Amino acid sequence: MKQYLNQLIEGETLTREQTHEILLGITRQAFNDSQIAALLMALQTRGVTVDELLGLRDGLLETGKHVDLDGYNTLDIVGTGGDGKNTFNISTCAAFVIAGAGYKVTKHGNGASTSVSGASTVLEGHGVRFTDDPDRLRRSLDEAGICYFHAPLFAYGMKFVGPVRRALGVPTCFNLLGPLVNPCHPKNSLHGTATQAQQRLYVRAHQKIGDNYGVVTSYDGYDEISLTSGFKLVTPHFEKMFTPKDLGLNYVEPKDIFGGQTAEDARRIFDAVLEGTAREEQKSVVLANAACGVSVMDRNLSVEDSIALCRESLESGRALAAFRRFCEINS
Repeated sequence: MKQYLNQLIEGETLTREQTHEILLGITRQAFNDSQIAALLMALQTRGVTVDELLGLRDGLLETGKHVDLDGYNTLDIVGTGGDGKNTFNISTCAAFVIAGAGYKVTKHGNGASTSVSGASTVLEGHGVRFTDDPDRLRRSLDEAGICYFHAPLFAYGMKFVGPVRRALGVPTCFNLLGPLVNPCHPKNSLHGTATQAQQRLYVRAHQKIGDNYGVVTSYDGYDEISLTSGFKLVTPHFEKMFTPKDLGLNYVEPKDIFGGQTAEDARRIFDAVLEGTAREEQKSVVLANAACGVSVMDRNLSVEDSIALCRESLESGRALAAFRRFCEINS
């Protein structure tokens, strides 16, 4: 570790191979907490490079659990987190809308980091029991159109940096890793980033990974489509700026998509969207994110065209049916 820290002190970057080796060393507990903290803050202060990020990703995937779903064409939809906006569970809700529209979703997520309710929080609140059993995951995907990977059951290496990250209390490069280590390596993904710099980093990372991606950021710092501002979507095929009006939707205020003070507050909003009793602003932001996910998976559909498909999934009750079947299988 001393060599790596000296490189960073001298203003050098680390190679993909070096950060891969660092992650393996962390899982072998070869470094103490002070060394890990120094490394994380050095990378955070300077800004992690694509190769540094991918090396850590390589190590997490190598030391984690893989689930073989190669026969499926699926999408992951998740934000990087850490935007501090405390929205309700927009991406998780959108995942069920996409499943209700007939597309397969393999969502990766965790508990809350900077909000009151992460994906795992809201699902656990509905009695969902997380699993790493491939047979149950496949059954959930086949029958509900969606399965869920609770990150701690798969990315084992994360637990070795957890205490240091909590002690530091500030974002690190590990905040950016979660969406990149989905254990089934889905063919498609829609990832939300909180800044345009993170968006550029993620686009370059996906280009090196070689998958089909969409990376989105809202201009006012949300790590998903918030409709509180315009947003930018980058895919392998186009790069485009949108306003809510482009999608036939209205701008919303931050208070309209706030998740509340407790996990129960956020869960009530989540339920209301799927049950059709939510405010139009809450429904619209879910539709916008779901539509971007569909358009990434299906190149024959524009984002604008996908809005109608996702609205029909939600208003027909198919999204709610997918969620209820998911809960039945996973409880």
